[in-house]
Amino acid sequence: MNKRRILIVGGGTAGWLTAAYLAKALKLSERSHLEVTVLESPDISSVGVGEGTFPTIRSTLQFLGIDEARFIRETSATLKQGIRFVDWARTPTAGQHQQFFHPFEAPFYTEDLNLVPYWLLQDEAARMPFAEAMTLQVRVAEAHRAPKRAGEAPYAAPLNYAYHFDALKLAKLLAARALELGVRHVQGTVTDVTLDATGAIAHLDTAQLGRFEAELYIDCTGFRAELIGRALGANFKSVRHQLFVDRALACKVPLDANAVMESSTIATAHEAGWLWEIGLNGARGIGCVYSSDHLSDDRAADILRDYCGAGHEDLGVRSIPFTPGYREQQWVRNCVAVGLSAGFLEPLEATGLVLIEAAVGMIAEMLPHSGPIHAPARRFNELMTARFENIINFLKLHYCLSQRQEPFWRDNAQASTIPERLAGLLEEWQLRPPGRFDFVLDTETFAFFNYQYILYGMGFATDLSAGRSDFPQTADADKLFAKIQRFADRAIADLPSHRALIQQINAGR
Repeated sequence: MNKRRILIVGGGTAGWLTAAYLAKALKLSERSHLEVTVLESPDISSVGVGEGTFPTIRSTLQFLGIDEARFIRETSATLKQGIRFVDWARTPTAGQHQQFFHPFEAPFYTEDLNLVPYWLLQDEAARMPFAEAMTLQVRVAEAHRAPKRAGEAPYAAPLNYAYHFDALKLAKLLAARALELGVRHVQGTVTDVTLDATGAIAHLDTAQLGRFEAELYIDCTGFRAELIGRALGANFKSVRHQLFVDRALACKVPLDANAVMESSTIATAHEAGWLWEIGLNGARGIGCVYSSDHLSDDRAADILRDYCGAGHEDLGVRSIPFTPGYREQQWVRNCVAVGLSAGFLEPLEATGLVLIEAAVGMIAEMLPHSGPIHAPARRFNELMTARFENIINFLKLHYCLSQRQEPFWRDNAQASTIPERLAGLLEEWQLRPPGRFDFVLDTETFAFFNYQYILYGMGFATDLSAGRSDFPQTADADKLFAKIQRFADRAIADLPSHRALIQQINAGR
């Protein structure tokens, strides 16, 4: 059988996750006719902005055979139960801040009773915030409890969770695992990419190691997009007319040994974007995301410094410009883009790594055993385009519902900037809550209940008053709402503090 060579150009999280996943899925160590090589430039460092994840990462790490405790120790990881949004709905006044929580846990559900309509029909002034009413996870996270106990199985827990981690350390861990699985690693800087008569990549040349040839080239070169963009000219579709932010300033500050260790990302809105705060083991990753059309770089730096507080004036700030958008064709002939080379929207909701997971999962499943390597390209491009577009809808939801009065936020509320599909759903959701038939799961990252958390956290109104008589089980619903709060009380009492659990794992206990 002829040798089937896969060349991954670029390391970082995208390159090494792709390598490890393909090696595992394709059983590389058992198939001598397959070869997976990572060609990594020694001169280029990873961007490292993706320090938050979505719960899918647990299944990915488990599939790769990476021990969870090892992962937590080697990447300075902490557990993430969701996102706390501060000041997104309204501009703070007189020190009054509005916040809501987007938990990873789905709303409490029984086959006999859907609680969402009953919450919507409650007195708006007296009812509990939506997420807190629907799941115990909000109170668990706000009490700084962990979603699991130390003795529970790796990657399993009573409550859904993801991680915060140091992205550069994750890349090193993934590289080590990929090499264990039989991936070849070479270092060289690409100097030229040669196309054949059909427009496919014939070979590429490096300054240090000469020529490389492969049947499939995977572009993990980040924003540079050396193969898919520069060599093959795949069109990049900007969505900046819908998602305005195009800059990020990122830094790390030490985490005081006695400070609270959050188990949620904190996303705080400002006049022209938002700030992230990610709690790592020993540090806080902080960033200011903003629109350069609405805010100067100097003003953004001031906002970041003010957020970090006194004592952190001399920050090692990294500036990351980007254009929100994606390649309309991410698989072109014998080249497929994964990670930033395929597209990037913005840091909100930590979708960068999710898109890498989705892409590499499809590559592993669709890769033909023989014949044209580009056979899956059409279907792959359709699915990835749909996934990008659906994420755009979800991210835009966070902005377009805001009542903040600054120009950035008012521009986001303009109908012309809201994707047509999202606008149609918002119209429907005025009379009914989001439901499972609104979304086709194979191209979605977020489920209908994720939309519910954002909608009702932002104060969106769904009017069910005309159908109040269709929901007669108010007393039963009230009992379930009370039961959720009792579950939360018990969980807060039973679960360890987040800091204690992370310390225990790092101590090897």
